[in-house]
Amino acid sequence: MEADFVIIGAGSAGCAMACRLSGAGASVLVIEAGGSDIGPFIQMPGALSYPMNMARYDWGFQSEPEPHLGGRRLATPRGKVIGGSSSINGMIYVRGHARDFDTWAEMGADGWSYADVLPYFKRQENWHPGPFGGDPAWRGTDGPLHVTRGPRKNPLYHAFVEAGQQAGYPKTDDYNGHQQEGFGPFEQTVWRGRRWSAANAYLRTALKRENCDLIRAEARRVVIEEGRALGVEVMRGGQAQVIRARREVILAASSINSPKLLMLSGIGPAAHLGEHGIPLVADRAGVGQNLQDHLELYVQMAASQPITLYRHWNLLSKAAIGAQWLFTKTGLGSSNQFESTGFIRSRAGVEYPDIQFHFLPLAVRYDGKTAAEGHGFQAHVGPMRSPSRGHIKLASNDPMDPPKILFNYMSTEQDWQDFRRCIRLTREIFAQDAFKPYMKHEIQPGAAFQSDDELDSVIRDHTESAYHPCGTARMGRRDDPMAVVDPELRVIGVDRLRLADSSTFPQITNGNLNAPSIMVGEKAADHILGKTPLPPSNAEPWMHPDWEAAQR
Repeated sequence: MEADFVIIGAGSAGCAMACRLSGAGASVLVIEAGGSDIGPFIQMPGALSYPMNMARYDWGFQSEPEPHLGGRRLATPRGKVIGGSSSINGMIYVRGHARDFDTWAEMGADGWSYADVLPYFKRQENWHPGPFGGDPAWRGTDGPLHVTRGPRKNPLYHAFVEAGQQAGYPKTDDYNGHQQEGFGPFEQTVWRGRRWSAANAYLRTALKRENCDLIRAEARRVVIEEGRALGVEVMRGGQAQVIRARREVILAASSINSPKLLMLSGIGPAAHLGEHGIPLVADRAGVGQNLQDHLELYVQMAASQPITLYRHWNLLSKAAIGAQWLFTKTGLGSSNQFESTGFIRSRAGVEYPDIQFHFLPLAVRYDGKTAAEGHGFQAHVGPMRSPSRGHIKLASNDPMDPPKILFNYMSTEQDWQDFRRCIRLTREIFAQDAFKPYMKHEIQPGAAFQSDDELDSVIRDHTESAYHPCGTARMGRRDDPMAVVDPELRVIGVDRLRLADSSTFPQITNGNLNAPSIMVGEKAADHILGKTPLPPSNAEPWMHPDWEAAQR
C-alpha cells in the first residue's frame, strides 16, 4: 500500500500522469472512487446523454440556488468512474485559443504560454483529420489520444458552416490548428466507433505495467506531517487506511473534489477551515475560489424537412442503432452527433473568439431529459469568457458530504449583454439562405421573445451549464496570495504535494475542457519527473485581420 507516486483520481489528467510516470519507471498507485467504465452506455458515443445522468457514473453534484438565475440549482456532473469526466462527457475535443494560454502566463503561470503548451497538445494527440482538411504541422499524429471527426452525412451540418460564411464569418478547416476562428468540422475523442477516454488512451497502458496499480477507494484527506505530504487516507471496505507515497502525492480529483480534499486536509482559507474545526496546515485563501464555467442556451429551430435525428428518436430505432454499434461499432451510435461547430467574435474590437457553437441536427436537451419536439435542429451557444466568479466551500468536515458549489452565474451586466448578443447572432446565422430549405420556425426562445427584457427572461429560465467547471485551485507565482499551486503545480505551503487538473486553470479556456485538462496532466508529468520541458513552439496562430489592423 505504498508507491513512489500516489495519484488521487483516474480522470483526464490523472490517467495521463499515471501513464507517463509509470512509463518512466516510477511506481504509481491511482486511487479512484468510481467503478468500471466498461459497458455500452459509456463506450458508445451516441449514448452520451446516459452516463452523466446515472448515479453509478456521476457524483451527482448540484449548485447552490443561483441568485441571478431565479434561484435554480444547476446540475454539475463529474465522472465518478474510471476515466473520470472523460468517460461521461460529450467527447468534444477543443484545445482552446492560443491567447488563453498566453493569458495564463500573464496571470503568473510562467511556462504555460501557448508556445509552451502546444508541444504537449501535440504529444497527446493521434490526429485523424479525415477528408475535411487541416494543417498537420499543428497537430500530433503519434500520441495515445485519438482525435477524429464525424462523417457529417446530414446536410444540416454543411448548412450550418455555409450559413456562418454567409453571415460574414470565416471558415476554418481545423479550429485546433492554425485558426480557431470560424465555422467548420467538430473534433471528437472517438476511435473506431468507441469513446476514446483518458482511460482508454492512457490508463489501460499504464495498468499493463507491473509498477502501476489502481485502488478502488474514496480519498478522505491527504496525510500531512510537519508540512510534508506522506500519503492519502482512504475509506476501503468500511475501514480507514493510509496509502503512503515515497516521493509525492498528486491530486487530480476534479475542480470540485480537489479543492474539497485540500480543505479537508487543512489547506485553504483559515477562517473557513476554522468554522469546520479542521486544523490549519497552510492558509491558502484561493482554495475553492475563482470557480468558472461556461453557461449555454439551446437556440432551437423546427425543421421543414424530415431529415433530422428525430426520425430515430423512438425505442425501436434506438434499439437498432444500439445493435448495429454493438456488433459493428458503426452507424449513428459511433458518433456523438456534434459534427459542426463555430467560434466567433461577438463584435468588432474583440481580440479573439468569445462565442462557441455546438450544432446538433436534433432539437433536444443535451442531457436527454426533455423529449424532442418533432423534427428540428439546434445550436448550443454561450459566451466563453464570463467575468462572473463563484466558489466551492465545505458543507462540513465529513468527507462524505458533498461540497457547496456556487457558480454565481450572470452576476455582471457584461454577462447579460454578451448572452443577448449570443442569441441574436445565432438567429442571424439561422436566417441565412443556407437554412431556408430546412427552416420552419423558431422553437426556443421563440419569435415572440425579442426585447432585452424578454431575452433576459429566457436566459434566466433556460440556460444550462456546459459542464466546464475549473479554476478552483489556480496556478500562479508563489508570492501571489490567491495562487494555490506554483507553475510546477506544487501546492504552495506543503512539500511533496502537487495538484494537476482543471482546478489549476487561472482562466477558463475557449471551448470544452477535456483537451486542456489532459494537457495539464501531460506537462505535469514532466515537472514531477524533473524533466526539462519540451522546447517551446515558434508557431504563430491566426488572428482576424480586423484585430491585426487595429493593433497597427
